[in-house]
Amino acid sequence: MEKLPIAVQVYSVREEAAADFDSTMRALAEMGYDGVELAGLYGKSPQEIRHSLDKWGLQAVSAHVPYEEFVKDLEGTVETYRAIGCPFIAVPYLGGERWYGGSKYQETLSYLAVIAEKCKEAGMQLLYHNHDFEFSKTQDGAYQLDAFYAASETAGLATELDLCWVKVGGADPVEYLGKYSGRCPVVHVKDFIREDGVVLVALGDGELGVSDVVAQAVKSGTQYLVVEQDDHKYGTPMENMKKSIECLKGLS
Repeated sequence: MEKLPIAVQVYSVREEAAADFDSTMRALAEMGYDGVELAGLYGKSPQEIRHSLDKWGLQAVSAHVPYEEFVKDLEGTVETYRAIGCPFIAVPYLGGERWYGGSKYQETLSYLAVIAEKCKEAGMQLLYHNHDFEFSKTQDGAYQLDAFYAASETAGLATELDLCWVKVGGADPVEYLGKYSGRCPVVHVKDFIREDGVVLVALGDGELGVSDVVAQAVKSGTQYLVVEQDDHKYGTPMENMKKSIECLKGLS
C-alpha cells in the first residue's frame, strides 16, 4: 500500500501543547509524524509556530479555524496560516443557524465562497470538517452533508472527512471516501468503540477498520492522513498518539 504522510491534530494533545509547544512537537516528530494540523496557536506567533515545526521537521498540514475568525478578520486570519505554511485551512464546525436549514445557511454558503477564494489567492485550499450531525437527512432523503458539499462545490470547498463521524453518522467510510474521490485531500482517521455512546480510542483499537479506509484514501487521492483523538478515556494523549502512528506505519 502506498504510504501517505501522517499528521496529528494538535487538539489531540492540547494540554501538552499548551504547557510546552516546542517539546510536544519534538515528541511527535520522534514518534514518526510527518506533520501537524493546528487548532489554535497556543499563545505563539505564526513565526514561532513555524520555527518550532521547521526545527523538528514537521509540516504544518492544515489548521482548524472557526468560521467566526474569518468573519472577524478574513485577510489577517488567512495571512496567519499562510505565514505558518499551511496548504489547507479547515472550518471545523458549522451548527445551528449556519448549518443546513438554518436561517443563515445561504449567507454562510456565500461567505464560504469568499473565504475559499481568499485562501486560493494565498496558495491554500479551504476544507470543511464534519461531525456526525451532518448525516441528518434532507427532505429528499439525502444526507445534509452531501447537500452542503453539492452546494459548495463550485466555491472550491473541499472535504476533510472525519471517518469516525462518517461511520457514527450511518455511512460507510470506504464508500464515502470513494464518493468524494479527488475532493478529499486531508482525511481524519479516528477510531472509536461504542460504550455508553461513542468512546474514542487509539487507531486499531476500535471499529473503524483502519486498513480498509487508508487503502481507499490512497485510491481517492488523499494527500495527508490526520490522526485525531479528542478525548482519552483509555491511555494518555501521547501514548495514544504513539499507538496510532504505529498502527498506521504497520499497514502493509
